[in-house]
Amino acid sequence: MFFKFKKKPLLACHVIHSIPGRIRIGCRALQFLGEQREEIENRLSGDFAVFTATLTSVTENVLIEFDPAKTSAKAVLENTENIIGQFSTVAYKRDKEKQSELTVQERRIQEEPINEMLMRLGLNALTMLVGFIRKPAPPQTFLQKFTNMNALTALSLSKPIFQSGFNALRHQRRPNADTLSAAAILASLISGKSGSSLTIIFLADIAELLTAYTMERTRSAIKDMLSIEDQSAWKVMENGKEVRVPLNEIVPHDLVAVHTGDKVPIDGTVTEGEASVDQASLTGEFMPAVKSAQDKIYAGSTVKTGNLVIRADRVGDDRAISRIVHMVEEAQSRKAPVQAYADRFSAQFIPVNFLLSFIVYLITRSPVRALNMLIIDYSCGVRLSTATAFAAAICRAASQGVLVKGGNFIEMLNDSDTLILDKTGTITEGKPKIVSIHPAAGNHTGAKEIVQYAAACEETANHPIALAILQQAREMGWEIPDHTRNNVVLGKGVETTVNRQKIRVGSESFMVESNIPVTVPGQIIQNMTQKGENVVYVSKGKKLLGVIGIQDSLREDMKKTLNRLRRQGYDDIILLTGDVEEHANVVASKMTVDSYKAQVLPEDKADMVLHKQARGNSVVMVGDGVNDAPALAYADVGISLGRGSTEISIETADVAINSNNPLFLPGIIGLSQKTMEIIRQNFATAIVVNSVGLILASMGVLPVFWGAVLHNATTIAVVLNSGRILITDISKDI
Repeated sequence: MFFKFKKKPLLACHVIHSIPGRIRIGCRALQFLGEQREEIENRLSGDFAVFTATLTSVTENVLIEFDPAKTSAKAVLENTENIIGQFSTVAYKRDKEKQSELTVQERRIQEEPINEMLMRLGLNALTMLVGFIRKPAPPQTFLQKFTNMNALTALSLSKPIFQSGFNALRHQRRPNADTLSAAAILASLISGKSGSSLTIIFLADIAELLTAYTMERTRSAIKDMLSIEDQSAWKVMENGKEVRVPLNEIVPHDLVAVHTGDKVPIDGTVTEGEASVDQASLTGEFMPAVKSAQDKIYAGSTVKTGNLVIRADRVGDDRAISRIVHMVEEAQSRKAPVQAYADRFSAQFIPVNFLLSFIVYLITRSPVRALNMLIIDYSCGVRLSTATAFAAAICRAASQGVLVKGGNFIEMLNDSDTLILDKTGTITEGKPKIVSIHPAAGNHTGAKEIVQYAAACEETANHPIALAILQQAREMGWEIPDHTRNNVVLGKGVETTVNRQKIRVGSESFMVESNIPVTVPGQIIQNMTQKGENVVYVSKGKKLLGVIGIQDSLREDMKKTLNRLRRQGYDDIILLTGDVEEHANVVASKMTVDSYKAQVLPEDKADMVLHKQARGNSVVMVGDGVNDAPALAYADVGISLGRGSTEISIETADVAINSNNPLFLPGIIGLSQKTMEIIRQNFATAIVVNSVGLILASMGVLPVFWGAVLHNATTIAVVLNSGRILITDISKDI
């Protein structure tokens, strides 16, 4: 894009100079860590081989003296980079704040309520209509130029523009786009062309109204997708009675009862009971974990079967799920306010217009030619067309069920080169299915009978493995045999009785403990494991009937999705999951991702995002669970994928795709690329046409009236060009 400069990676360290026993290391992050200087120096000096460490934030470097007999310059560099990396959150937050300050401050589009903007547009349109019908005589005196109806209306409507432009000069000592717009409006009034000033304001209000309305509609849609978290808990009183109380009344060491189907409201330690607990929203692992006395359990988990009494360790904002939400809030604070890309671009030319006006006046001594230099400017067309382009892209995406929370994320999607994906619920469906059935050696029981007996054991269960077995039975129309009450053996399996025969379903250890010979060839089990299948054993009496392979299926078209993303410019695709190594390896191999990491925690995913950003990459993170929320927030663009996305991931994500079709990913990225292509066209058009106008006006060939016509016609043309995005078909990538 125009005027785009490559910055040094924030956390990357480099050697400025080095001699034996002395090294000076530079790192851009150090300019933001002045308050942490003493702590960083102490940590660096804590190394057994380091004598002193002196940090200078102004020059972004640290001077370290060390014993070359005990360590090397390379080791010191690596240790320094690791220690600075521990302050990444602070550095990134302050870096974003600095970028916000460096960007010329503009009025936020959302500052004015939409109803007020509509009233402004109505008043402006009415004034222009009356002026067109009445055709008033041109003002004869300087005072009349400011006291006619058009001029008074323009001055009244442009009050926010004048305030913003004046504040930029007053507080930042530099003009912004509103400063130039105010000057153009003032120049139009001075030249007696008050209609032109109304046109400038009218076009600006239309673009801002479209953007503000689109953003409001987008955020409202996201709020409608979120449900309210249960804010109560069952407190166990001293007499053993359970009483429902507000969650904020629970304090550490209180006992809380959690029953089948309930969400765990606090972080704590199990004191009584056993239960199968679904932790997928926190860890990404679809297999439930068994919790019993002395086990740790975390808020946000769901008890699938069983009952627990939990001693509260952390409540309120100290809960694991609350800490994840806090990380999200901290990361969100790093994101700069939504500012039109054109404001950053046109800011480069704002002083040029003032300078041209001054130079033209010095040379020609013609106030009219000098004022023309302010009326014909790059800012108006570029800003309005860009704001319209972003707003149109957001509208078009929303019409396809993709909610984009700001035009800046459209631009970032176009610029990104690294894609990080969560596995469970993103690459996979998050809904395990039966993928293979193998009878035991010497057993002639068919697949139908094996599934029927397994379904009898799992009929009253609701964990993922049970649901996969029951779904297969229902889809095939296989009747579930009559059976006695099921008995759950936590962590092992479940058993029931069919026709006086004991039926067991569970793990290999469950079979061994029940003295049932495991007669399935080891090669079959090994192959199933290598394919990423969960092996479920089914027995009848004292004989093994066979094994069932259950797997979380890959999303349809995910492979095609990743191929298209590579063609769109994503060079590095990474898979992250809280699942076990074997399952992660299988999925990574099938998807041909560049790298993967298994058994990661939410903090690990966020660290991976920061690691890539520190190397200068622009990162897109795609996920759907609470455990993805921190990474979604830290990424340059966070995308939640799927109708089953959790509340926090949708709220945190910059782009929320309300569809299970992964091809919406290349679809929305294609839309972003189309949007930026149109913006580039608008830039070129506005610059070329207005440059020609400035040259002609400076030569006296172009009168003020035709200068205003040329400028406004160009603005209208580029705004209409941006409107083409509304008819862009993103389904061609789906």
